[in-house]
Amino acid sequence: MVLAGGAATRMGGGDKPLRTLAGRPILAHVLDRIGPQCGPVALNANGDPARLGAWGLPVLPDTLPDRPGPLAGVLAGLDWAADLGAEAVVSVAGDTPFFPADLVARLRGAAAPSGLALAATPDAEGVLRRHPTFGLWPVALRHDLRAALGDGLRKVVLWTDRHGAGTATFATDPFDPFFNINRPEDIDAAEALLAGAAR
Repeated sequence: MVLAGGAATRMGGGDKPLRTLAGRPILAHVLDRIGPQCGPVALNANGDPARLGAWGLPVLPDTLPDRPGPLAGVLAGLDWAADLGAEAVVSVAGDTPFFPADLVARLRGAAAPSGLALAATPDAEGVLRRHPTFGLWPVALRHDLRAALGDGLRKVVLWTDRHGAGTATFATDPFDPFFNINRPEDIDAAEALLAGAAR
């Protein structure tokens, strides 16, 4: 599940995943990364799904009103996965083009008994920083998540901590693979990272 429904206020509005990076939409880079790691892929986005139609993927809106955040996108993915008979969903952010090529395998290896796992990287002081939009989410917990959202829960880690989520830790050398594009200048930084990788 690619979480592609952010408002992109720091980018001046619009869809961040549709901004251009190295001549292609950011979303194309994200799909190149996640496609080989999993089965069917869907996009979580609100509004007119036609703007994402070029990829021919299911576009799943939040099923809860007022855009309650990434957990609503996860819930939409879990409901979709349940209909497919899948046991779990992996979520990735639609504005993060360099996440690890072994993300899914590492999340599965780190999963807690509940089946949950989140990605994390160490900060400059070595303290682990979790990336809650990159996670492994078991379908079996979807009704619990729906109830929590209905009770007003919005912060991802409050819910994942409640279920003892595991942590998959990734290195940040030569850069943090969860670098995400929030501002126009981040496009330039991402272009430089791509150029360095191509050398």
